[in-house]
Amino acid sequence: MHLSILYRGPLLSCNYGCDYCPFAKRTNTRAELLEDERALVRFVDWVEAQPQGTISVLMTPWGEGLVRRWYQEALVRLSHLPNVARAAIQTNLSGDVAWAADADVARLGLWCTFHPEWASAERFVAKVNALRSMRVRLSVGMVGFPRFAEAIGAMRRALPEEVYLWVNAVKDELGALPAEARATFEAVDPLFAVNTHHYRSLGRPCRGGESMISVTGDGTARRCHFIAEPIGNIYAADFAEALRPRVCTASTCHCHIGYVHMPELGLYEVFGEGVLERIPRGWPELRVGLGG
Repeated sequence: MHLSILYRGPLLSCNYGCDYCPFAKRTNTRAELLEDERALVRFVDWVEAQPQGTISVLMTPWGEGLVRRWYQEALVRLSHLPNVARAAIQTNLSGDVAWAADADVARLGLWCTFHPEWASAERFVAKVNALRSMRVRLSVGMVGFPRFAEAIGAMRRALPEEVYLWVNAVKDELGALPAEARATFEAVDPLFAVNTHHYRSLGRPCRGGESMISVTGDGTARRCHFIAEPIGNIYAADFAEALRPRVCTASTCHCHIGYVHMPELGLYEVFGEGVLERIPRGWPELRVGLGG
């Protein structure tokens, strides 16, 4: 069986301070950072010890992980494990990227977000190009506020064509989204409309809790980040028994890392091996096929 894991340790700090972001509104103490490092090392040890099937990991830190050495080391180590299909992380790409040269880039994936109010577009694109020269798989994303529309268009023009640029819809403001901004977002990201819905999920099948789980630093496993009820702990000897088909208990699902795992939406067929790092299958040819 293939198991996808969304890992989120105790990290609570970020070097950016986006006012719209719910993450990382505090600074970790040294003791808290050591706790985060220990938790991540323990998790990678556990992944390495799994003898059957394959595992894919997407790290979704409650902050920025890649400015921390232990996240770089964890991704490198995971990428070289024979039972790991993908080792990926969400990142603002603000840190050094030289560490990626030590990874097995065929199994490394980066979900990169550009924040125009905090970063230079030129420096960001230079890092993307450096990673691409190492053949690292990555996507780039931006938040779909109208005030970012010009920067989103400029970023699309600056990026290599083979890099998918996704636009995260600000769902609470879609009703007031100017037509010109929507047109820009849809031209840049042919899948923008997919991210504009609150999908009905209550009682519907989801891979969460069966072949996809979220895991916190202490090993607590849940079916996904958006359902609080634990299903077990990965460090328990009988954890495998917790993995079984489940239906969703939330009324709706609106985040890519959640709804992409709903079979009825067919998004595994759209993203293929790029489900975790948010890269559509067949990009950039897909863009032409979708009219982008």
